[in-house]
Amino acid sequence: MRQFNKLWLLITLIIVFISGCKKDNPSPEPTPTPAPIFAPPDFGFKVVGYFPYYRNVATMPDTKFKMTNVVNYAFFTVNGSSGLTLNSASTFTAVVAKAKLNNAKIFMSVNGAAADFKTSTATAAGRNTLIKTIMDYVRQYVLDGVDMDWEFPTTSDGTHTQFTALMKELGDSLHTNGKYYLTAAITPGKYAGGIRDGVENAVFNYVDWFNVMVYDDFNTTVPYRHHSDMALVTSSINYWLTTRAMPANKFVLGLPGYGRPSGITQSNTVLTYAGILGQGGSSTSDSATVTASGYATPFTIYYNGQTTIKLKTMVAKQKANGVMLWEKGQDTNDNTSLLKAVCDTIGRAY
Repeated sequence: MRQFNKLWLLITLIIVFISGCKKDNPSPEPTPTPAPIFAPPDFGFKVVGYFPYYRNVATMPDTKFKMTNVVNYAFFTVNGSSGLTLNSASTFTAVVAKAKLNNAKIFMSVNGAAADFKTSTATAAGRNTLIKTIMDYVRQYVLDGVDMDWEFPTTSDGTHTQFTALMKELGDSLHTNGKYYLTAAITPGKYAGGIRDGVENAVFNYVDWFNVMVYDDFNTTVPYRHHSDMALVTSSINYWLTTRAMPANKFVLGLPGYGRPSGITQSNTVLTYAGILGQGGSSTSDSATVTASGYATPFTIYYNGQTTIKLKTMVAKQKANGVMLWEKGQDTNDNTSLLKAVCDTIGRAY
């Protein structure tokens, strides 16, 4: 019996010892798998329309929202402390609701003074604060993406590297689990220099598409010059797609919903497409003689009518992946509409 008791005691001590060892050396917790980062699916030819905060949503029919498959709300404005100001919250919520009602994706478009962008993105901490604020808005309002309208990062002051870092980090946040889109408004690329070089090729990897602003090539001293002609389209496509090798599916061709004069001041002489037609301009022409408050004499204004818009849309269909209009409130709401011309060209129902 003593032998049995001794054996039982020994077995008990061994079990206690082993149990103690297990407690002292617990199994390591499994390392969590990071969420995958990848772009959301490309949904084909883009028809992007900006909606600025100063427009009245109630005056724009649902049809104008159906014509665009992406609506960019302009703007959320960057301040110098990596924060954002939402311009007209009531307009924003109304635009979000109307876009969703008409099956258009809704993006927040972020702009700001160059100096404020520079200050806000100079450090990793500053970029992190800005990105967290952006992501809070995206999630709160169940948005589809973000459009960055930094005009313009440049190599002349080093902000091009800050822009690249911002787009990489913001892209990682938006692309986690392939949930949200990231776009950027950029120069047409006609003129060499720090602004054109401010968009580094690395950014092509982080952005889902670029809203290329193929307009505003004006001159206040040279007359008879169109600010957004077909030559500028050719120049922009050749530069970004051929010289810089931007993927064609990331090029969205910007269209102007307004006109500019040439050889005179641009103050109070830039008119909306609807305003030009209201003064007798033709929807099939690209120039008209108009007047403007604060400018003494009639002048020639240059714009894109439906014929040119259709031609540009066809070029975008053949060589790129969409068109963008700045901005929806400048268009007409009848058969002369520029967005109607776009949709009719690509066969988009509205």
